[in-house]
Amino acid sequence: MSEARQLQDARTAPVLVWNQLKDLTPVELSQWRIDPIKNSRSPEERDINLPMPYGWFVVCYSDELAIGEVKPVNYFERELVVWRGEDGSPRVLDAYCPHLGAHMGYGGKVNGNDLQCPFHSWQWNGEGACVDVPYSKSIPPKMKKPSCERAYHTCETSGFVWMWYHPENTEPTYEPRTFDEVTDPDWSDYEKHEWIVYGPMQTIAENGADAAHFQYIHGVADSPDYDISFDGHRRTAEVRARMGTPKGIVDGTIAYGVDGPGQPWTRFTGICETLMLAGVTPISESITHLRFAFTQLKSDRDGDNGGLAKAVIKDICKQLDQDKVVWDRQKYIENP
Repeated sequence: MSEARQLQDARTAPVLVWNQLKDLTPVELSQWRIDPIKNSRSPEERDINLPMPYGWFVVCYSDELAIGEVKPVNYFERELVVWRGEDGSPRVLDAYCPHLGAHMGYGGKVNGNDLQCPFHSWQWNGEGACVDVPYSKSIPPKMKKPSCERAYHTCETSGFVWMWYHPENTEPTYEPRTFDEVTDPDWSDYEKHEWIVYGPMQTIAENGADAAHFQYIHGVADSPDYDISFDGHRRTAEVRARMGTPKGIVDGTIAYGVDGPGQPWTRFTGICETLMLAGVTPISESITHLRFAFTQLKSDRDGDNGGLAKAVIKDICKQLDQDKVVWDRQKYIENP
């Protein structure tokens, strides 16, 4: 039996859902990745009762938020509003106006760098302080003060808008990592993919350290060796794996890391130069929004290896689809 054939035989026999995925069109597959799942057990029935981690998390891509644009988002079991002021900087507040509770993500508008509520036009800055009540000469004193309970530290790097979340509203203890490839003209624009995973962030984080599942779920020829190191909020590892391709078995290297729980990244070498930046943001304790943004060397993507470069991204996304089938119905085992 050939080594390529052994690679195929190493995989777990596909469950019915995997067979169904094969028949989906690209549009249908993209929709499946974000649709609510059917016949799902509740978080309580799946023993999911895990706290949401603190750190920097993606709320949107930079190109999804134009100057003057207001966007409602739902993360950390909270309704939030994101906007970009005239100075180009993004800002994030709790969505409900402290005056009378209007949702400022629907009908709110940007005035300079501040957000104007659609209900009574009270105006709020990015620190959560009211700066104008148009029909009054004074502002209620408690509304004039910045509020760490309403406002969130926000920054922008590598094509993402980030917000700092901490359940006790503490100051940021680190900054998101910046990747030079994103602005390098020799590298491609992002190819973007997203999933809604019906599982906690911890499940996704543990998956990257689970080397054994690569063989049985994803068809990697053998369980890869890897070296892992920790440095404060950072974890890095290098995995050496043998990967099946149309051209046969290729020795490859996968370097990956996380800069805090919300910013995983992966570099693939051996087949073609690929950088994948991920945004992992909790919607709730049991639901996670996952974004993958790929950039590749243009010489690989547009040259003779263009088909292979696209296949790399397709295969990575296929692996996430395979994991999602498990994650969406996985029960949490505290001490496996």
